[in-house]
Amino acid sequence: MTDSARNHQPTYISDRFPGPDPYAPLTDLPTFTLTSEDFADGDRLPAAQLGGSDVSPQLSWSGAPEGTETYAVTCYDPDAPTGAGYWHWAVFNIPASVTSLAAGAGDSELSGLPDGAVALRGDSGSRGYYGAEPPAGHGPHRYLYVVHAVPTRLDIRDSSSPTILGFSLNFQASARAILWGWAEN
Repeated sequence: MTDSARNHQPTYISDRFPGPDPYAPLTDLPTFTLTSEDFADGDRLPAAQLGGSDVSPQLSWSGAPEGTETYAVTCYDPDAPTGAGYWHWAVFNIPASVTSLAAGAGDSELSGLPDGAVALRGDSGSRGYYGAEPPAGHGPHRYLYVVHAVPTRLDIRDSSSPTILGFSLNFQASARAILWGWAEN
């Protein structure tokens, strides 16, 4: 990674949001391309991705490092008033042959996830995607949709928390792509 890439401040860092950069203390990883047909980087999230609708966004990625065996996809709110943020979605062991997820792939039945993918229970208690729903009056919150490229299958129990997945990804991922949106109530 070049010095300019290393010193580049992510677009999701702003005084507008109360929480820290959750990736600042983690291993610095190369990036690749992550896009969505549902929103652009830094946009306000559409109604479908909000709480109550709970439709996981369409995500597509490309340019992951050679040797990637699996991907992990997460959605995290670092601005939640918890001291630990809020995990909205955590899926891992997505085969490397899969480079996109359709909108709604994270439904409550997980019917849109590819074979082999494992979904963990987020902070809502669901294994499916839980839409953005910041507390009324707390200000805008960021929702970081992150795809990690991983050179192996992760050996994590499906009863583990997304925090355990995040810990494993810090040491095992070879690249990380971040797409973010925001919401406010």
